[in-house]
Amino acid sequence: MTARKPSRKAPRSKSAAAAEATTAEAVGVDTAQAPTATPVPAAAPAPAPASVEAETAAPAATKAAAPAKRSRPRRTDAVPPLPRQAGDGSARPAAALDPADRGRLLAGDHHDPHAVLGARPVPGGVLVRALRPFARSVTVLADGAQAELHDDGDGFFSGVLPVKEVPAYRLRVAYDDNTIEVDDPYRFLPALGELDLHLIGEGRHEELWRALGSEPMVHQGVAGTRFTVWAPNARGVRVTGDFTYWDGTGTPMRSLGSSGVWELFLPGIGEGALYKFDICRPDGSHTVRADPMARRTEVPPATASIVTAAHHEWRDQDWMAHRGDRPVHEAPFSVYEVHLASWRPGLTYRQLAEQLPSYVKDLGFTHVELMPVSEHPFGGSWGYQVTGFYAPTSRMGTPDDFRFLVDALHRAGIGVIMDWVPAHFPRDDWALAEFDGRPLYEHADPQRAAHPDWGTLEFDYGRTEVRNFLVANATYWCEEFHIDGLRVDAVASMLYLDYSREDGQWSPNEFGGRENLDAVAFLQEMNATVYRRNPGVVTIAEESTAWDGVTRPTDSGGLGFGLKWNMGWMHDSLVYMSKEPVHRKYHHNEMTFSMVYAYSENYVLPISHDEVVHGKQALVAKMPGDWWQQRANHRAYLGFMWAHPGKQLLFMGQEFAQGAEWSEGHGPDWWLLDPTYDASGDHRGVRTLVGDLNAVYGAVPALWQRDTVPEGFSWVDGGAAEDNVFAFLRYDADGSPLLAVSHFSPVVRHDYRLGVPETGTEGWVEVLNTDAERYGGSGVTNEEPLKAEAVPAHGRPASISLTLPPLATVWFRPA
Repeated sequence: MTARKPSRKAPRSKSAAAAEATTAEAVGVDTAQAPTATPVPAAAPAPAPASVEAETAAPAATKAAAPAKRSRPRRTDAVPPLPRQAGDGSARPAAALDPADRGRLLAGDHHDPHAVLGARPVPGGVLVRALRPFARSVTVLADGAQAELHDDGDGFFSGVLPVKEVPAYRLRVAYDDNTIEVDDPYRFLPALGELDLHLIGEGRHEELWRALGSEPMVHQGVAGTRFTVWAPNARGVRVTGDFTYWDGTGTPMRSLGSSGVWELFLPGIGEGALYKFDICRPDGSHTVRADPMARRTEVPPATASIVTAAHHEWRDQDWMAHRGDRPVHEAPFSVYEVHLASWRPGLTYRQLAEQLPSYVKDLGFTHVELMPVSEHPFGGSWGYQVTGFYAPTSRMGTPDDFRFLVDALHRAGIGVIMDWVPAHFPRDDWALAEFDGRPLYEHADPQRAAHPDWGTLEFDYGRTEVRNFLVANATYWCEEFHIDGLRVDAVASMLYLDYSREDGQWSPNEFGGRENLDAVAFLQEMNATVYRRNPGVVTIAEESTAWDGVTRPTDSGGLGFGLKWNMGWMHDSLVYMSKEPVHRKYHHNEMTFSMVYAYSENYVLPISHDEVVHGKQALVAKMPGDWWQQRANHRAYLGFMWAHPGKQLLFMGQEFAQGAEWSEGHGPDWWLLDPTYDASGDHRGVRTLVGDLNAVYGAVPALWQRDTVPEGFSWVDGGAAEDNVFAFLRYDADGSPLLAVSHFSPVVRHDYRLGVPETGTEGWVEVLNTDAERYGGSGVTNEEPLKAEAVPAHGRPASISLTLPPLATVWFRPA
């Protein structure tokens, strides 16, 4: 399918016209009165009500279509009654509605309300039937005349108009305290085309968000909103919202055949309207659900979906045009991981846009990684238990507000990676769990559906529509919000059928293995689709096992990710750093083992949020010794990390050596940077170091250009366990080297000799030293260029003699 460029307007499904032509006869509407659907022009979004009860905040267009409910008096001056005109009268009585249809409509389990409601030719005229609960009367208005329908009870009104063809008509609905004039939703053809339905059935609708959910649009010349939802097991589905006072009796949807999709176009409903779907389960009971495809939601704990459209004017054209100029694994890539809600607690997306880009730019990071921004009901889950996969969390603003933040980061030259969570979803009874009364998004096998670690449900990756829901979601964030990368959470839990399960709690695949072949196929399809549609985007796997080929292309049998978190390096290096220096020699291989497999995948070295919570302590607090030694270890470790092959990721707060664990309740301890508290510069010095690490890193291709090939790295001395020293060379594509030396003992070592290439006969210059006084160190440096002498060492023809500062990493380059 050819990719379409994102538009601020709500596009009409390509095959809607075909659907109208083929459906006209069945629905009984004169096609001459049915102009094609076109996108609704952009309009200013209305503010969302605080809850589903706050109907007074709904937009005017929405309120005009809302019927009165006895317990909810409407304003009597909302719509003035029209004057009666010549030709007034009552329609002829119609044949009684079939009792079965009547009962099913009232019970909410009718699959084709348009076949019963609305207008259609009959012998002697045109039958009009409406379902308007609590109405006192319903009058048809057409061609300057009007005819009152007969009250058939239970909210049904009907009559036969003495005309030959179905006219363009409206309904005037009178309640005890109000009269409104509305378009009849049941005179409209389907606003979703056959091509959309075919692609949904095939599981190949790459722009699924344009077909399902709520879409403001102009259909047959009338502005309104198309509602669509996939619920194949439902006996009936109704739209309910603030515009119906949360009573969906009068707004049943029609089933669009075997696709499992239900559809209804509601004229007069616009942006800002709150809604849900009232689903009749297979057993006849009802459940009211938020829209799985909702692109905007209420602020939790409220759970309604909100009709919305995009209006943001993007200004990041230069960034988007050039973000794919260089492959990410051959480019500088240092990431600042952020939990938006707690980075500066209380800030909105737009307020964050005023502060976050400049802070990250000053530190020199190339990207930010946002912990999940998809809507989630419980803030303590940090976003990893998603209920609104297509909606940025409303806690900090609207979807356009989030676009504004991404745009601001791009214009500051910073890429945006988003955590994406397709591994599981929570069991909330208003969300995805048993959505239409049976397992739908989750696997039908309870053992496969239940996630043992988090009390959540796993997606059924083998079901085409579910896989389509997730694949389209990945492309949605990239295309609608200009996201530059997706870090996919908990990949290992998806790949293995026996993940966190005991014997007897899982069943092998068709080949007798433990691999989840459906999940493998899903991840391959997701990666292939994202890379094909979005040049310059990178996908990153959080995968904690030795699964072969995570970053291998899909056409070579790999999963197709661009990068993978190196969980082994993170675990091993932190074990080493947690030891007292006197004991580190017994754990020397914890720091060197990573080079055994460094080129098996394209790696990111992550010090993420997971490593600074739940009793694991903040990074600086993991270090042994007194406060000076802890900070020195912290700085030396960062220097080692930035020089090691692989990209870098650092969680917020660790850039200034925050000593406390992170809490989503209050975020980083920014007060540590206050000069009145940090008089000695302990914390500000670490932050200065991080900025300098990124500055040198970005300017020296040897540190990133050949991260994924062995030619970019060479040990000088990887076996100096007694000295707690690690020395290695990094090379760029032209062979220019950088020498990195990490010394994890709290002593100064003078005249320490290391072998070097003959390159650098003019001397080796210290370009970074984590023990510098400006970082809070002791100031032991190598101020003069170090001459390479013809003294063989470490298998090399030349060597230099240097001074190793205590607990420090030093970088040298040829003069």
